Amino acid sequence: SRLSPHLHFGELSPRQVINAIENYVQANQTPGLMKSAECYIREIGWREFAYHLLYHFPHTTEAPLDGRFSAFPWQSEYSELLSAWQTGKTGFPIIDAGMRELWYSGWMHNRVRMIVASFLTKNLRIPWKEGERWFWDTLVDADLASNTLGWQWTAGCGADAAPYFRIFNPVLQGKRHDPHGDYVGRWLPELAALPAKIIHQPWSAPAEALRQYGLSLGDNYPSPIVDLRQSRQQALAAYEQIKRTNKAPV
Repeated sequence: SRLSPHLHFGELSPRQVINAIENYVQANQTPGLMKSAECYIREIGWREFAYHLLYHFPHTTEAPLDGRFSAFPWQSEYSELLSAWQTGKTGFPIIDAGMRELWYSGWMHNRVRMIVASFLTKNLRIPWKEGERWFWDTLVDADLASNTLGWQWTAGCGADAAPYFRIFNPVLQGKRHDPHGDYVGRWLPELAALPAKIIHQPWSAPAEALRQYGLSLGDNYPSPIVDLRQSRQQALAAYEQIKRTNKAPV
C-alpha cells in the first residue's frame, strides 16, 4: 500500500489505518476481502511488535537479540561483495532488480526486501548491520524499529519462532513471485528480452543462446558472485558452530 513512509513520519497512525480497513470491509462484502484485510492488519501488528522489541531490548539496534549470534562467523573481508550487492551487480536477477529499484526509487516490496536481506546475510555471510545501514540510508520509509526487526529476523538472530535457519533461494523466489520476469525486466533492461524460463537464472543457458538476446555474462551483465548451493551449505555450517553454544538467546 506504500503507507509505511506516512506511518513512519506520523502523518497516519496505525489505528487510523486499521479503522479505515474495517470500515471498508463492512461496507464492501466481497469474496476474499476479509482474508486480505486480516493479512494486511497482521502486517500493521508486525510493525507495532517491532516497536515493542525496540522498547524492551534497545540494544538490538547494534547487537543481536539472540546472543549466540555474537559469535557467528561472518565474512571478514567483504567490501567487493557488499558493493556488488548495493549496486545490483550480484548476477542474481531478482536481487539486482530489487537493489536497483531501491537506489532509484527509495522503495522495495517487502518480499524483495526479505530476499535481498537473506542473500546478504546467508549466501554472502555479510553482517546484518551492513544491510541495515544501507537500508537506513536509501529507504524512504526507513524506520529504526522496523529496520532492526526486519534485518535481525532475516539474519536469524532476532525474534523468530522458526525452528530452522531460513535461507531464501533467489532463483526460486524470483520464479514464484515474478513468474513472467516483468519485475526483473523493468529494473534490469539488459535482461528484459530473455524468456521467462531463463530470466531468473541466465547462467543456465548456453552462451550462444544468450547472445541471441544481446546478453553476455561478465560483459553487459555480471556472472553470479557466489555459488548458491555452496554458499548455502557454508551458511548452515556457520550456524551449526553457534547453535549449541551455552549463551542462550536474550
